[in-house]
Amino acid sequence: MLDLEVVPERSLGCDNWEFILGMHFSQAVAIIQSQVGIIKGVQVLYSDTNPLGVDIVINLPQDGIRLIFDPVVQRLKAIEVSNMKLVKLKYCGIVFNSPEVAPSIEQIEHSFGATHPGIYDASKQLFALHFRGLSFYFPVDSKLQPGYAHGLGSLHFPNGSSPVVSKMALYCGGNIAESRPPPLPLSCYNQHMYLDSASVLRNSTGTRGLHLQLYTEGSSRVFEPRKQCLSREILFGDSCQDVANNLGAPNRVFFKSEDKMKIHSPGAHRRVQTKRSDFFFNYYTLGIDVLFDARTQRCKKIILHTNYPGHYNFNMYHRCEFRFQLAPDKISEGEPLNSPVIISAYTKWDTISSRLTPAERPVVLHRAGSTNTANPFGSTFCYGYQDIIFEVMPNNYIASVTLYSTSLFPNYFSYSCNASNLNKMRQCKPCPNNQDIKLSA
Repeated sequence: MLDLEVVPERSLGCDNWEFILGMHFSQAVAIIQSQVGIIKGVQVLYSDTNPLGVDIVINLPQDGIRLIFDPVVQRLKAIEVSNMKLVKLKYCGIVFNSPEVAPSIEQIEHSFGATHPGIYDASKQLFALHFRGLSFYFPVDSKLQPGYAHGLGSLHFPNGSSPVVSKMALYCGGNIAESRPPPLPLSCYNQHMYLDSASVLRNSTGTRGLHLQLYTEGSSRVFEPRKQCLSREILFGDSCQDVANNLGAPNRVFFKSEDKMKIHSPGAHRRVQTKRSDFFFNYYTLGIDVLFDARTQRCKKIILHTNYPGHYNFNMYHRCEFRFQLAPDKISEGEPLNSPVIISAYTKWDTISSRLTPAERPVVLHRAGSTNTANPFGSTFCYGYQDIIFEVMPNNYIASVTLYSTSLFPNYFSYSCNASNLNKMRQCKPCPNNQDIKLSA
């Protein structure tokens, strides 16, 4: 049984780890993975058809805990303990819920002090006791409702009996219905760089690179940590040293084990084994990958990830909050002729394709950890447009956007608009399978 400390408006955890309101989904998953054998039977619940309108939930049924994440920013907005019998809870070091201590109304008031009178929900037959950032729910028989005076007083229970808590909710603010996830807490920065927004830099010849608004942990005059905002650019043709200087060390460097593009280069069939390969800088907390050419070691491709649930790479990246615009090449009903096409991580493909004409039919992209591993999420579709490749999920949301340069590497990308080559161009690194996590749409 987990033995956890409750901190209203902040966290639920123990000495070794804690779920903190505002933390990113991937950070909560990392905690769960670090507790293998202790936290078991994990489920991830989400909406496949409406991923931006339905909360993402990590359900821990064997521990009676639900972690609720905002579907847009993907940060923790509420923690529910739905089965009080499966977990031991304390506040300021004093236990208020355990097999030996029943969480009655008197026990809650003794542990947390006085608060506003409770509220009775007749439809759910629940009596709610609210503190700031913390709520307790007690099941109450409907026949006790007449003893409750218009929401202004507490219920009176016969024979001195008192119900015990059936559910506890931890959140930010004074009302759980209006709660929102707080900004990423400084304690969750872990010396990483995080992305606030990304603008794609384009001119008349095509894409030039990215302008990034970043934030990380800085220090003040009194040596207390604080949020530090930065502005950086990465451009096609930048060296790996340039990118590392601007963005810091990558979370991972990935060398491509094989080059699917080699067949398109001159002399591809010569039996000369190369000792060099293209390599990625993977920035998981920024939601981007930067590909460098093996020969020149300069940036030639940038991949922007949207981190939607139901995609093969979900939970590997934070969502890249990108935004750019393209000139339309066809008329769409209800849109001014000269208005640009605004594209972001939340734009659906049918909105884009109604005003832009992709190069050819889409290419089906299959992903798997190995030849013997099936992908439970199915295939995605890749559409090429100018120097951009859109990877689209079956639910019509964009999984990733690949940007590349046609001017710096003309031989490499001259065939990019050919649909038969899009699959080769989009190839990225394999994603480790998190087999301990059960995904449920």
